[in-house]
Amino acid sequence: MTSGATIKFDPDWVRMVELRAASAGMTGGLDRRSSNRLHYAILTILDTIFSALMIAPAVVGYWRGTWELSDFYVYPNEPVLSTFASIAIGFTGLFVFNVLQHSLVDILHPDKHRLSYYLGSRLYTSVFGLCCVNAWRGIFNALDIYTEQTPGTIVATTAVSLLALGIMRAIRNLSAPPFALVLDSCSGYFEVQTMFRVNNTRDWSLYLLDCAFSVGVVGTLIVFVWRGVWILIDIYLFPENPKCSAVGSLAIGYFLVAVTFCLQPLMRYVCARLQGLVLLIVADAFLLLSFLGTVNVWRGIWNALDLWLLPDNPELSCWITHIGSFVFLVLLNCSNTILVRGVYIDAEEEAGKCVVFPCHYLRLFFKIEREKKQARQQNLLASQHFDGRTNVNEKDSENGTLLPNNTIKPANADSLG
Repeated sequence: MTSGATIKFDPDWVRMVELRAASAGMTGGLDRRSSNRLHYAILTILDTIFSALMIAPAVVGYWRGTWELSDFYVYPNEPVLSTFASIAIGFTGLFVFNVLQHSLVDILHPDKHRLSYYLGSRLYTSVFGLCCVNAWRGIFNALDIYTEQTPGTIVATTAVSLLALGIMRAIRNLSAPPFALVLDSCSGYFEVQTMFRVNNTRDWSLYLLDCAFSVGVVGTLIVFVWRGVWILIDIYLFPENPKCSAVGSLAIGYFLVAVTFCLQPLMRYVCARLQGLVLLIVADAFLLLSFLGTVNVWRGIWNALDLWLLPDNPELSCWITHIGSFVFLVLLNCSNTILVRGVYIDAEEEAGKCVVFPCHYLRLFFKIEREKKQARQQNLLASQHFDGRTNVNEKDSENGTLLPNNTIKPANADSLG
């Protein structure tokens, strides 16, 4: 055909084609959106199961092994000295890791030397984890030594600590697996959030005080609350039958975990429409429900390991859970989940995200793979576009100006609008 050829289209036929195309596009878009929602829902469920049944037991196993190995090796015959040694080891290490976080980012950077980064970062996690466990062990044992083991005393210390955390808007820091999962990603591997977010480049004295407050005050209050709830369960849940107590904790814990995860979409919807004090109260109540489930899960797994994993050789049992759990988490790229670090503020996020638990594993994996695929497609299109422009330029140089393409024009251009 020559340029300028004219063909008449039936307007009704054109309109029918347009409607069919629009309908197909809308249907395809809806199908894709529905498929994406279903795919995301399935991944969310799998992430929840993965966090509850694989990551949480491994983290508890690591903590149990490390804690009880400290009982064996840190002044085992001198409880007071052992307690203060754990406090010194734990809080000194946590403070140092808080202060040096920016230096560690510069020293252990994957772009400088990937192998040294990988080995150094995992060594960092193992030492940091040892410090976390010892800090908690020291506070636990100090309270056991210097306070009465009566329900009234335990309730009082727990309530006061919880109230203090509530006033500071720090209740969300009670969270732990299965409601938290941290990947060993390069970005932010050594970062530790402090309470007041002081910039270390402006005032080092304030930054040091911020680190000390985050570790010494907020961290200690968290241990007080955990210890109080744990001991109260010891007192009231089958105290004469350790096996029933352990199984009961597991049953209660996983039931609360399931209920909490099921309520999460509803709570996100509700919190997205609240603000101010009401939002804070609702979000904290939901976080406390998750915390009760977490403590029961931890206590159940911990006691079950004590009861049924080599009970005649507890030292070997602890070494198995200490090393085995850590290696397992490293292989899953989740070893940072064992750490207790950073201070986060309640109801800080918008759009209900303050009640969304960070348990993204498969979802993050598929997101990264999708982004890689999109990047490859964009690179391919850019390459094709570049090759096309190169070919056009070559033809221009050989043949001069290109002739216009042949086109087909409808008799009435408005009939396509």
